[in-house]
Amino acid sequence: MSETIKFKPKQVTKRLLSVLPKRAEEVIASRYGLGKGGKRMTLEAIGQRYGITRERVRQIENYAISHVRKSEAYTKEKAVFTELEEVLHSLGGVVVEEHLLSHLAKDKDTQNHLNLILALGDQFKRKKEDEDFKHRWHVNEEVTNQVEESLKKLYKNLSTNDILAESEMISSFLEHCKDVSEKYKNEEIIKRWLHLSKKIAKNALGEWGISDSPNIRTKGMRDYAFLVIRKHGSPIHFTQVAKNIQKFFNKKAHVATTHNELIKDPRFVLVGRGLYALAEWGYMSGVVRDVIKKILEKNGPITKNEIIEKVLKERYVKENTILVNLQNHKYFKKDSTGKYTVVGQ
Repeated sequence: MSETIKFKPKQVTKRLLSVLPKRAEEVIASRYGLGKGGKRMTLEAIGQRYGITRERVRQIENYAISHVRKSEAYTKEKAVFTELEEVLHSLGGVVVEEHLLSHLAKDKDTQNHLNLILALGDQFKRKKEDEDFKHRWHVNEEVTNQVEESLKKLYKNLSTNDILAESEMISSFLEHCKDVSEKYKNEEIIKRWLHLSKKIAKNALGEWGISDSPNIRTKGMRDYAFLVIRKHGSPIHFTQVAKNIQKFFNKKAHVATTHNELIKDPRFVLVGRGLYALAEWGYMSGVVRDVIKKILEKNGPITKNEIIEKVLKERYVKENTILVNLQNHKYFKKDSTGKYTVVGQ
């Protein structure tokens, strides 16, 4: 049992269902998984058990809920419904069904009984999963609509490549829900609201973005490597990338395989012996010779020392490596003033 609630859900549902005819009670128990094993049955499966149509089962279920709500037993449980309503308000007024039930109880069996109590309470409204949102319960239609509209606006303002720290995502979301009551605007509630959306999500590193982005829904070694290097914030050796994939994502990453994947992906730039950076950080692609060429094409004729200085900002190599490349007369030439240019320019 959770310390969140004072009542015992199984005892409450027993008292509430006691007012029903036997078959109606059995139908409700089957629909909500109140029996042994906690498995919830479909309308069709229950219909087959009793030799009736699924529509007839639905009618029995609706009758049962209506009958319980009109009963004296329901009135006697007013304190239970009030307590649950207060919990829902404390969680933000609208909560993902899975999160609400796991907050109230840890075991699945008790959660099924709580789900029935919520379904019976006429102050609780359940919105089914749709294209944008997960199954959720709420006690305030206005707040729910405001939150959902704000989440849609938040999603529209995100690009596939966006990766936001949780604090940034919360700040961005708050910009879109200024009309929501201030009493709900605390960090824990905002995080619960973010989880309502199916279109934005959080990755294993706690960063937020569009749910189907490779930065959030990581699908392979390259995506894991991208997040690891990004989190590191500076060039990192591929052996350490492999170790951190194991550490952060609990995924086996062979060193050689990791190196091969990094080489193939344009998101990564080899900037030194085994050192990789992200292309989005502005590093030039290619080997040292390519980097020298790009620097000369951008800056025009410059001295040896200027070339060394600029290459070392792009690559973690020895000065001698740069000098060896500069002496390749097939690609570079030195003019009478001692400045270098690209052959053919």
